[in-house]
Amino acid sequence: MIRKHSATLHGHRTSFSLEDEFWTELKSIAASRGIPLAALISEIDDGRSPASNLSSALRLHVLRWLKSGISASEQRASESLPE
Repeated sequence: MIRKHSATLHGHRTSFSLEDEFWTELKSIAASRGIPLAALISEIDDGRSPASNLSSALRLHVLRWLKSGISASEQRASESLPE
């Protein structure tokens, strides 16, 4: 099911539509990176092409994340390794 979501990006309210599965994955990505979901959405918005829409940029980010093969547990483990 596609649901409409709202966020405040740089002081402006915006909305986007995402399937529940993409929304769940976005929350998981934010959690695995240890950042708020709003910060992740803002980061993706800042990096997208002006010709694309936010919904598409969010879906593509999830796709790239999943294709990278980095699981949440692997991400947390790599962040806790001493340098």
